[in-house]
Amino acid sequence: MNFSLQEIVELLGGELRGDASVSISQVAPLERASVGEIGFVVHPKYRQALVGTQAAAVILPVSMAEETALPRILAADPHLYFARVAQLLNPAKGPSAGIHPRALVLSELPDSVSVGAMAYVGEGCIVGENVVIGPGCVVEQGVSIGEGSTLRANVTVYADCIVGKNCILHAGSVVGSDGFGYARHKDGRWEKIPQIGRAVLGDGVELGANVTVDRGALDDTVIGNGVKIDNLCHIAHNCVIGDNTAMAAQVGIAGSSRVGSRVMLAGQVGVNGHIEIGNDILISGATAVTKDIKQPGVYTAMFPAEPHKDWMRNAARFKRIEAMYERMRDMEKKLEELEKKK
Repeated sequence: MNFSLQEIVELLGGELRGDASVSISQVAPLERASVGEIGFVVHPKYRQALVGTQAAAVILPVSMAEETALPRILAADPHLYFARVAQLLNPAKGPSAGIHPRALVLSELPDSVSVGAMAYVGEGCIVGENVVIGPGCVVEQGVSIGEGSTLRANVTVYADCIVGKNCILHAGSVVGSDGFGYARHKDGRWEKIPQIGRAVLGDGVELGANVTVDRGALDDTVIGNGVKIDNLCHIAHNCVIGDNTAMAAQVGIAGSSRVGSRVMLAGQVGVNGHIEIGNDILISGATAVTKDIKQPGVYTAMFPAEPHKDWMRNAARFKRIEAMYERMRDMEKKLEELEKKK
């Protein structure tokens, strides 16, 4: 699919400089871009990428308008503009509508729905127009899936759960599995607590591969509109995740925690149960969140890598920190006594 620069600007906005007739067929990094390809520079500190590039055109911040003779589109946010150009040139390609003869479907579905081989759709499901249910998926009874949503291969949506409109659930993800809820006997045995809530995904949610979203124990687990969750993340029962929050891989959120809107959790962040995280907060990778965070900002608590010998030396010192603290207290007391004698 090809678009001229003029057509791209007419569709997406931006300011065009140079030959408007240049045809663009794909996006590419400037280092390897060639005829028919467009790249981008997000910030002046990356201007070196413009040197020697063979790209047909480039997307630039307004402040770099005169730094190349290439045809260029000036945008307030080059990265966002690049994403929209990439979408324009690479429209999603779904399977043809229809139910595979080796699928088992027990609910009435619109003609526009696609159901892949070995998929199962239980009774009483409500499925919107243009939904794709990939091969090997399991959609249990009473599930609701909004129009335009896609379930990739081997996704499971448990009974009575809700998937909103225009969602993407990547391979192996599970929505609505039982939360980790047990009561303990005095002798140590565990008694299972039935998880009678649902898992509810809003509109425009995307789950990466092998994400698990547990159903609520009593109330629902709720994932807000526009939430993006990377591979191998876990959302425990009764959690509420606000709109447009994003989580990188291997984030784990324990039960009954609430995460606000527009929050970013970097890879391997762990959130204790019953924690509240406010809006517009960024938490750095591998940080353990053990108490509420309510003020917007960036929060970090991790151990960066260092040479092994240095780490061993520091670990040994850390083990002596209590003794060092006691010595410091003794020294402070002695200094106070000396001051009093003066």
